Formats: sequence, C-alpha cells, structure tokens
Amino acid sequence: MTDEELLALFRLEESDRVERKESLVDRNRVKQAICALANDLPNHRTTGVVFIGQKDDRTCAGLRVDDAILLLVAGFRSDGSILPFPSMNVRKVTLDRCEVVAVEVEPSENPPVRLEGRTWIRVGPRRGLATSEDERRLVEKRRWGNLPFDAHGVPGATLEDIDLRRFELEFLPAAVSPEVLAQNQRTRQQQLRALRLAQPPNDIPTVTAVLVLGIDPRRWFPGAYIQFLRISGTQLTDPVVDQRELSGMLPDQLRQADEVIRLNIARPASVGGALRVETPDYPEEALRQLLRNAVLHRTYEGTGAPVRVTWFEDRVEIQSPGGPYGQVTKEHFGEPGIADYRNPTLAEALKSLGFVERFGVGIPIARQKLAANGNPPLEFTVEDAHVLATLRRKP
Repeated sequence: MTDEELLALFRLEESDRVERKESLVDRNRVKQAICALANDLPNHRTTGVVFIGQKDDRTCAGLRVDDAILLLVAGFRSDGSILPFPSMNVRKVTLDRCEVVAVEVEPSENPPVRLEGRTWIRVGPRRGLATSEDERRLVEKRRWGNLPFDAHGVPGATLEDIDLRRFELEFLPAAVSPEVLAQNQRTRQQQLRALRLAQPPNDIPTVTAVLVLGIDPRRWFPGAYIQFLRISGTQLTDPVVDQRELSGMLPDQLRQADEVIRLNIARPASVGGALRVETPDYPEEALRQLLRNAVLHRTYEGTGAPVRVTWFEDRVEIQSPGGPYGQVTKEHFGEPGIADYRNPTLAEALKSLGFVERFGVGIPIARQKLAANGNPPLEFTVEDAHVLATLRRKP
C-alpha cells in the first residue's frame, strides 16, 4: 500500500479493514487481528491493516518503533501460531506525525486461517470467533485455482480412502481448540473442509489428507515413503547391512524414522571418575530435524522417488526429491530467515500433530546440535531436482 492509502485508513474509525493496538503488551490480540483480516469474511479482497502504536480514539500512543519490534511482529507470520501462513508486510511509517508499525495483511486464498486452532473474523468493528456458518462461508471463498498442490483434491479418491476414525480421535483434537470442538455444531464434512482436508462440493480428499490420514498413500503417490539403507563402508557399492521402507501415513513414517535413527546412532561411553558420559557419533535431534524437513519440503507431484536416508560408515546422507522452492534459491539455501513452503497445507497438518515446533528453524537447530556434539559442519548439495544434506560422523 502507498503511504497515502495508509494515511486514509489511519484516519478512519475501526472497521473490518482496520484495527488499532497501542502496543505489543498483548501479542495474542495482535495475532487475532492478523488472523481476522486474513480471513476477510466480508470478502473485500483488498488489504487490511493493523496499526500498532495508535489508540482507539485515533490519537498517537507514543510507541518507539525500532528494528526489534519490526522483527518481532514480522515473526508472527512464521512462528506456527497462525496457519496457513498469512501474507503480510510489516513496516515502520509516520502518519500525522505518529510513528507506528503498519501490518498490511492480504486476504487469504485458502481460508479459514486459524490462530492456535481458533478461527478469528472481523465484521465492521467487531472481532470474534467464527461460527460454523462463518467457516462454511470462508471455505466457499477459497480460490481453488491459486492454491498449492497439497491443498487440491486427489482425483479418484473418496472419503473411504481416509481413516476417518483417526481423523476424529487424533487429528481433530490436535488441530482445533477445545472450546470450538465443545460447541459440536460442525458436521464431519464441514470439519474436513475447514481443515483443508476435503474439497467441496463432493468432499474429495486433498493431497494433504491422503498423505497424513490416507489408508494407502502410496496408491496415489508412489514416492510417499522413506527409504533407509545402512551401508558397511563409504560407497554405495559396499555391502548393505540393513534396508527398510518406511511407509504408511506421514505421521507413522516419521515415528518409525525416529526409532530407526535411535537404533543406528552409536553411543560409545567415556568414564571419568564416577561419571559415565555418552558421546554419540551423531546428535539425534539434528538427524530428526533434517529428515522432517526432507519429508515436508519435498515434491510429491509427478515423481515416484522417495526420501532417501543412506547411512555410511563416515556420513549420513538425506536426499529429498525436488529442488529449492519460491524465494529459496540455490545460492541462499539454508540461510537463516530465508524460507518458503512448497507444501503449506501439509506443514500446517504436521505442525498441528506436533512434528514441527517452529517453522524455519530446522536447519539452524541441526547446525547447532552438530557443532555442540563436535561433528563437522552440515553440507548441502542443491540441485534443480533434489536437495542432499550430508552429516559427517564425529571424529
């Protein structure tokens, strides 16, 4: 938005396009405002703004806006509390001699947008939680042609291909807040649609639904598994001592992978006095973070290639189908603060199920754990068709 457009909104009373906050004392209310503007229930299809540093009576709150505040607010987009990721721009502006943070929020193409499992909406000056009817209207606003691959329906699949009991017992309580579930006003179809797991009007399971809750995901996506090889040597031609295919729903694959990682890490011990200290050859958390990254960021479209984990005597290689995506390029791959999501709906589902704590920190955590354990630095080979992460064994 131009400064002139911001000034015009700055001078208006609060509406379904404008909300004001004096400060960041209650960060959750700022996030609620972002969530509500992203949902755009009135269907304005234009930018909404949260002004931080302005009082409700439109006078200046005297907030000192510095880089730390701007970084904090910008981080609301990717800290995992608002899903799917809102499209927003954060900047410092001076309007009518008042210094404020302007949070420009674009309407989501894939509503409803939730804050920690709750759907916030704004109609006029009122902000509140969405009803089941509000959510139905939000689902109908989706712009299907612009959605990512993982949010589209899988041709030929039906709800019989989804484990609906597991959806009700495991996924739904993890993805939706308890008070919303307690209302119990939403049908199963409404719940699936609102969580981007079924595409109306025929409730075709989405790619994410098939991957996360599908009875047989590989029927639809042949490469949706993890291939594990343990090599006795340093070359692929050396003897294979263990080989596994980790299949099924992605949550089950990741749980199986955690167990395989634990079983293959060597933990020699050194004894000093009364203390016995284990020194693993690889930090478990680094391997876990990189493998989850590989499963989340890979391409599932048009390929039969799995995620490959090859465990050599001197290194572990984790190869993910699909090269860099969006704003992530070969030159900037792995740099802090540069992240994009080929599968944002899948990312939301795995975050809800607890497999992702925060977005954009998997590689930094892996690097930190490797350094603390005494391993050589993490290496990446980034190609158009795949990304290869190499972890070297601790000397």
